[in-house]
Amino acid sequence: MSRKFDLVVIGTGSAAATVAHECRSAGWEVAIVDSRPFGGTCALRGCDPKKVLVGAAEVVDWVRRMNGRGVRADDARIDWAELMRFKRSFTDPVPKSQEQSFAKAGIVAFHGRAHFVDSTAVEVGADVLEGRHIVIATGAMPRKLGIRGEQHVTTSDKFLELEELPRRIVFIGGGYISFEFAHIAARASAEVTILHRGQRPLEGFDPDLVDQLVGRTKRLGVKVEVGTGVEVVEKSGDKLSVHAS
Repeated sequence: MSRKFDLVVIGTGSAAATVAHECRSAGWEVAIVDSRPFGGTCALRGCDPKKVLVGAAEVVDWVRRMNGRGVRADDARIDWAELMRFKRSFTDPVPKSQEQSFAKAGIVAFHGRAHFVDSTAVEVGADVLEGRHIVIATGAMPRKLGIRGEQHVTTSDKFLELEELPRRIVFIGGGYISFEFAHIAARASAEVTILHRGQRPLEGFDPDLVDQLVGRTKRLGVKVEVGTGVEVVEKSGDKLSVHAS
């Protein structure tokens, strides 16, 4: 079935939702499409769930640093499974809430993968959505690393869904997400290594602050290896081996 709209938005994250609501408020007929649960990366697979984990890590850090200064930190630890349940109390309601928000605004929502069949028309299941304008707001995908065994590497999305935290974790790349996740994992008692192929992690940030962060990270027990490129990731049983140069 073919349906006509002023605007068709692909994606339901913050950018997509803002465009859809603003144009609907201006009187446009708006449709929005997503093949994944409504809400987008920030609310479901990025910023918001990460803040829950960072918050728990910060509490543990504060308690441990205050140990012997009026605070007893004997049993300050992260229960990973319980933390994941708490995180889901924020993320699980988002898709339904987002869909209700679209319906209330008069935005027509479609679940499914959008395929362009013309320059101003997309196919979603049995429907063809024709729009005067189409906005693609689907976010980004992880970049291919071009290393052997890449299929065994876990993405940030999956890290935020781990039911059980591995005892040892290697992060490939020294960007800010690696450092954030490394600090969370280390404070949850994992053995953590960051492998960065350049000579300096976080190259776009102030060098003095980066030096302080790297020093603090190492004192936390995280191994930070620079000038180290990953060549192969091998799987043997339920374990992975990372070979780097």
